[in-house]
Amino acid sequence: MANKLSNLKFVQTIKNIWKVEDLRVRIGITLLFVAIYRFGSFVVLPGVDTAQLGGLTNQTKDGLMSLLDMFSGGAFSNASIFALGIMPYISASIVVQLLAIVVPSFQKMQREGESGRRKINQYTRYLTIAILIPQGIAYLANLKAMAGPAIAVESGWAFMITSTIILAAGSMFILWLGERITDKGLGNGVSLIIMIGIIARFPQAIAQELIPLLSTEGAASGGLVKFLFEIVVLLLVICAGVALLRGTRKIPVQYAKQATGGAVVSGARQYLPLKVNAANVMPIIFAQAIMFIPMVIMGYNSEEQSWFALQMNDHTSWLYNLIFALLIILFTYFYTAITINPMQMAEDMKRNNGFIPGIKPGKPTAEYIDTIMSRITLPGSLFLAAIAVLPAFASNFGVQQEFASFFGGTSLLILVGVVLDTLQQIESHLMMRHYDGLLSSGRIKGRVG
Repeated sequence: MANKLSNLKFVQTIKNIWKVEDLRVRIGITLLFVAIYRFGSFVVLPGVDTAQLGGLTNQTKDGLMSLLDMFSGGAFSNASIFALGIMPYISASIVVQLLAIVVPSFQKMQREGESGRRKINQYTRYLTIAILIPQGIAYLANLKAMAGPAIAVESGWAFMITSTIILAAGSMFILWLGERITDKGLGNGVSLIIMIGIIARFPQAIAQELIPLLSTEGAASGGLVKFLFEIVVLLLVICAGVALLRGTRKIPVQYAKQATGGAVVSGARQYLPLKVNAANVMPIIFAQAIMFIPMVIMGYNSEEQSWFALQMNDHTSWLYNLIFALLIILFTYFYTAITINPMQMAEDMKRNNGFIPGIKPGKPTAEYIDTIMSRITLPGSLFLAAIAVLPAFASNFGVQQEFASFFGGTSLLILVGVVLDTLQQIESHLMMRHYDGLLSSGRIKGRVG
């Protein structure tokens, strides 16, 4: 009976979504741009023979290269015009946001509102192009080394220059698609594009893990039981990720009101929700973008490299995961600091005659909120880092590397975070028009905008 009611509610929700024209158009635009992105992932660079890309495909089967290929949705191993993906823009965004902290001119632009934001976005694009050019040259050099016969034309300067321009233009086009999804579609476009690339590799990862376990030798040693156990663990990690991204700490807030005769009395008590992980999945994306930089600088080919280079090119090594976890913790604090402004929250509370019981309004309230945020951000960042390094442990327990990347890690947390964010936007559109939402238990708590 409960299942029937649940199915009826789901069908009714789909009907409600279809009734809202703006929501219907936004979903259609999002699907259209996603289809364009996936189509472009299979458009090969001019002069490249796809039948000769075996060396490049083998290079991206494991190690950090497999993660890079996953973030590009397979475009890297396809020698596609979208091979460089969206990560150069993420790297540029990190640099610009750091400049906004230490450079006075960037701080001034941040305070200028919409006009300042447009200037910062423009500088981010310029820096993205500056990053794309050397990355494009490095990618083509690696393509020549790993799959030289695939280049069907003379690989001289003409090929290098034109292909570098095409690769840079492809990444900028992906950025344009992401911005259009953000403006006209649903969710954060850049995060959604990364998520689509991850989802595109999921069926292949399942097949890579399941086929050996179902073979005659695998079945004899309990392969199916092992796979079912892996699925159970995966679901538990997903639940942990959802709990992390939706967890909140509520602070009681009392609002004063004026009673008859001019006396000020206490009104109804409300609660100020502070997210345990206010930064959502951005620390994961930022940290992963930083971890790709040594590989680009040292070269994609991991043969005959130093011990440090080999460690940094192996996403299951202890050094890689230690640095990765530390970066996630640092970026969690950094992104929380630029997302949450305790002073602004205290001023808004004071302006509306609100106060935290036992805390004076103004600066003491801001300091109290900042202290609470610091206390809940530390365990949140540690939990985020712990889930992020789980794929290394899964690989050490015999799980295929491509499937192991979904046991927590960057892949799973981005999937969970972006799905929650997108569902929250759909929920908001339905609630605005007085339709039932997607969950009977209440509104979805996605990323704080």
